[in-house]
Amino acid sequence: MDRAIWGGAHPHGKNGEAEMRALSKSMIGRRSILAGMAGLGFMALPGCATVQRDSLTEAVRRLLLVASENAFARLTAPGGFYDDAFNRIELPGQYRKSGNAVADFLTSAVFKTRLEKAFGRMAERGADRAAPLVVDAIRLATIPDAQQIIHGGPTGATEFLRRAMGGSLVEAMVPELGDAIRLTDEPLVAQAIASFTGIDNAGSVARNLAGQVDDRIWNAIGREEAAMRANPGSIRDPMLRRLFSAP
Repeated sequence: MDRAIWGGAHPHGKNGEAEMRALSKSMIGRRSILAGMAGLGFMALPGCATVQRDSLTEAVRRLLLVASENAFARLTAPGGFYDDAFNRIELPGQYRKSGNAVADFLTSAVFKTRLEKAFGRMAERGADRAAPLVVDAIRLATIPDAQQIIHGGPTGATEFLRRAMGGSLVEAMVPELGDAIRLTDEPLVAQAIASFTGIDNAGSVARNLAGQVDDRIWNAIGREEAAMRANPGSIRDPMLRRLFSAP
């Protein structure tokens, strides 16, 4: 989702306002994924008793859309890039211990958690930007061998889509994350940047962060795909449930 804009003051103050922003992002993310599903006829297409080539192609798209919806829902939830160790964003290399007294202080145990959470919130903005691009790629992708993907490894569909998209998510997220870094309301981030190379380095930090978010997105989608394959009974879509339940 292109960055949503929230305006006005929440009646419950700063904490309530943060909760409303998180809720808005989650709802926007879900709407984007659901819109992609509707564009593919995801809600309307019945399951087929015999899955032919076209149906297998549709199954790959359905699999990727469901996996993406679940992954982005987790990543854009409050703390999505911090609470789960699999998704946690590491402090960019520029902020690690360097012998600079100010920088070492800012990255000490006392402030490390605050910095990691701040970068996690920025990462959510990157995921917001990436989600509609993933949906579009699923809708438009040419899938030459759907049968091989369906009967391949536990993350075969995710790996196919990641190869097809290349580095496009990183390039799309860099400007968004650069803005997030420059405009952050967490003073420690600005202090940390200034203590190393100055604010002009926000661009390289944004690229580092975009690369991490890209990895977390694909890993999250892959985990969701693998979970559905491993437990077909948990899949709500009847076509996918029958497909992965077949001996």
